[in-house]
Amino acid sequence: MTTQTTSYSDLTGASAEQVRASIRSGSYAGHTAGLAAGKLQCNLAILPEQFALDFLRFCQRNPKPCPVVGVGDSGDPSLPTLGRDIDIRTDISKYRVFKDGVLAEEVSDISALWSDDFVTVALGCSFTFENALLRNDIPVRHIETGRNVPMFRSNIDLTPAGPFGGKMVVTMRPIPEHQVDEAHKISARFPQAHGAPIGIGDPTEIGINDLSSPDWGDAVEIKPGEVPVYWACGVTPQNVLLDAKLPLCITHSPGHMLIADVAEDAETPILPTP
Repeated sequence: MTTQTTSYSDLTGASAEQVRASIRSGSYAGHTAGLAAGKLQCNLAILPEQFALDFLRFCQRNPKPCPVVGVGDSGDPSLPTLGRDIDIRTDISKYRVFKDGVLAEEVSDISALWSDDFVTVALGCSFTFENALLRNDIPVRHIETGRNVPMFRSNIDLTPAGPFGGKMVVTMRPIPEHQVDEAHKISARFPQAHGAPIGIGDPTEIGINDLSSPDWGDAVEIKPGEVPVYWACGVTPQNVLLDAKLPLCITHSPGHMLIADVAEDAETPILPTP
């Protein structure tokens, strides 16, 4: 591991490959919101092969919070359909390791934990459509303030599959009232990144009591004239995996995504053959 430190501002304007290289070397350990604009960002689930088919069934039945954009071969840490040099063991700035349904540790490298029966599932992330919001002059508060997006448990039921089920996790972004319709239309163009919002306005309608106390991420200010807007969140499968109490599974830490080489607006999330 390198002792050199790379800051978030150092990576502004960097390519996806450059961001991954900084993470892999250990020089950058922060969140990835706003980095490698124009590239698909991915949530991550790594689990034993014996549970992978049920998990993929679960994702297929719950495409809003769990849009599958890539699946690795058993035991293979590469994801060639998303990036030619990806090593899933080192290219996430912070991983969460769950054992028997309990968070055991957060680490920056899972090489020592890797197993020949692991299957990697990459899921679309709302960080992707945020770039489109910004291009259309719609503010994204957590990026403006250098914070992680606020995430909340909701009361929205998921469709179960095998041992997997539970409630949806959502992200919240305050949007100027006159731009809510436009934000809805823009995000709907990215079904592989959670698509259109699942709720607007009163948080109690989806089981959230206090927007100033997110379950994950950082609280952000809601200014006068702004409306809270909620999108399905890729932390959902983390909760689902935790509740399933698998002997071992690994996810990204919220806000610390895999950045792919695939364009965020690609018709399919698969790199063309060189």
